[in-house]
Amino acid sequence: MKALYDVPAPAKLNLFLHIVGRRADGYHLLQSVFVPIDWSDTLHFERRTDARLLRHDLGEPLPPDDLCLRAARLLQQESGCMLGADISIDKRVPSGAGMGGGSSDAASTLIALNRLWGLDWPRTRLLALGERLGADVPFFIAGGPAWVEGIGERITPLALPAQRFFVVKPAVSLPTAEIFRSDLLPRSTPLATVAFFLAQQGRFGCNDMQVVAESLSSEVGQALGWLKGRFGNSRMTGSGSAVFAWVDGQEGGTEDVTNASSGQAGSDLPAGWQGRMCWSLGQHPLREWVPD
Repeated sequence: MKALYDVPAPAKLNLFLHIVGRRADGYHLLQSVFVPIDWSDTLHFERRTDARLLRHDLGEPLPPDDLCLRAARLLQQESGCMLGADISIDKRVPSGAGMGGGSSDAASTLIALNRLWGLDWPRTRLLALGERLGADVPFFIAGGPAWVEGIGERITPLALPAQRFFVVKPAVSLPTAEIFRSDLLPRSTPLATVAFFLAQQGRFGCNDMQVVAESLSSEVGQALGWLKGRFGNSRMTGSGSAVFAWVDGQEGGTEDVTNASSGQAGSDLPAGWQGRMCWSLGQHPLREWVPD
């Protein structure tokens, strides 16, 4: 195999996100439900025989040594593989949104290079590498909607019905470290159970980070209000700044409404904001690429 083209790296939403405690080393403990959505980056991989790892940005410029390159380097080092790759990224998922775009790129890189280089590592080995790269990376390797606990490493697969969301990313991006340092952040939300979450038909809890995000940026509150005024609900995902609403009783596929024409939801988005109607995914599009 010489190349893999059009490899998706889907974003995720946190349907809720509770901070339930803190470890002795300072890491916060969470409970959340993550769902992948059909707002994706697209990656292309071409095998090299000289062991070099090169990244080519087809859209938004990325940092020189991003998580994608670090993932490729880690897999190369741990496997002892002497092959390399040209990695091209068409970045569509907004950065600094709390949607896991960089983590998803890293996960898709591990999955694709595992295939391209003929390593055939099982999911457990890739998950172990993912934990070393970042808290959200294991979720994207695991393969679908999940109940997530700990610092993101404890993943329980969930079977959830398809859900439709409108997702908005305001122009601002938020510093995650500042949110975790804030005295406003709840750190002792009571533990929940999977059974109770499912009994609420997927709409449960809140995002404990949202109150801090709103204190840091008025745009987050404006985006939440924009959604609530149109869909009757709104919530922040991850550590922000993207927010979303559940959309009921509407048919149709994904539509990018960043520059929507008159009459479409999102036609009045403020300048610099991005908005998109999305569906949740029942499983990661690369789920079958990794042997269990």
